[in-house]
Amino acid sequence: MKYQHQQNALLLLEDGTVFYGKSVNNKKGTAYGEVCFNTGMTGYQEIFTDPSYFGQLLVTTNAHIGNYGANEDETESNSIKISGLICRNFSYHYSREAANGSLQEFLDKNELFAISDIDTRALVAYIRDNGAMNAVISTDVDNIENLKKQLSKVPNMKGMELASKVATKEPYYFGNKNATYKISTLDLGVKKNILKNLAQRDCYVKVFPYDATFKELESFQPDAYFFSNGPGDPEPLSQAIETAKHAINSNKPVFGICLGHQVLSLANGISTYKMHNGHRGINHPVINLETGKGEITSQNHGFAIHKEETQNHPDIKITHLHLNDNTVAGIKMKNKPVFSVQYHPEASPGPHDSTYLFDQFIETIKQYKLKNE
Repeated sequence: MKYQHQQNALLLLEDGTVFYGKSVNNKKGTAYGEVCFNTGMTGYQEIFTDPSYFGQLLVTTNAHIGNYGANEDETESNSIKISGLICRNFSYHYSREAANGSLQEFLDKNELFAISDIDTRALVAYIRDNGAMNAVISTDVDNIENLKKQLSKVPNMKGMELASKVATKEPYYFGNKNATYKISTLDLGVKKNILKNLAQRDCYVKVFPYDATFKELESFQPDAYFFSNGPGDPEPLSQAIETAKHAINSNKPVFGICLGHQVLSLANGISTYKMHNGHRGINHPVINLETGKGEITSQNHGFAIHKEETQNHPDIKITHLHLNDNTVAGIKMKNKPVFSVQYHPEASPGPHDSTYLFDQFIETIKQYKLKNE
């Protein structure tokens, strides 16, 4: 049931633009972050708990959010990672038997501030034209000048290191310890479903903190290395980049996803840049240049690698391109078993067109072991 006395609320962008709405519950609140939008029709719970969204105010473009409730098994981490939620219509009722409760209860449990009744179509059009920017959502609608002052103190996502905020503090294991393959994973904000995909393919995974050295990853005596997704700017991750360089030079198979893809690129001397608008949704078209096949993919990133630098790199081949804007979506090294993609092949929910990349990783490991044993 919708609250009868919802608080008035607003969204204030850093350029001074204001959108008015209501708080999702009857509590007062304020939240800051970079505003971004996701075009997915489903999967809101997975999105909210995806570590790659840490520090961001999320706009959902689907008109109704909450209509299928929440389920404890549909999380990508141990808590909500977005800073706040902005939506058009919030559904207090849900109609799915598999749900454990309402989305409103899930948000309250995780103490997430959310606002609804925002004209999200106008908001998204504005962001697309003017670019990603910091914003604040608040019920303090009569004190805009103070909100502006506080918002001006929020740092820009460019140059912000956030992997340390979401990565594990201590190493841990995932999967069957008697599995055929051992994978050392550098956790930059890894999603549970990535680990599940590896475990399902007969891998025993040891997950290391974001600042782990190569020596620490190597101590597991792995068959391969994996660099995970995560939030923030990749350039400040100096230790991760150094670890990636050593992993590449080990000549063992290496696979990277999203932020891991960017870290591997930086380790190869290819720079990254902050996009005017990131790619966030579950319907992004990608072309596989090696097979000629198109893939519908799940994406969530605000940074990308420079295409011209990648094209001119003697040891790198572009394997995938984003068909909307021609940005680099995948690369591989010509002389080493190293490859990475900018998008999320583990998408859940979402398209499964790209899950073959996990199979490709396993096949690369098999070939390496046959060659070196």
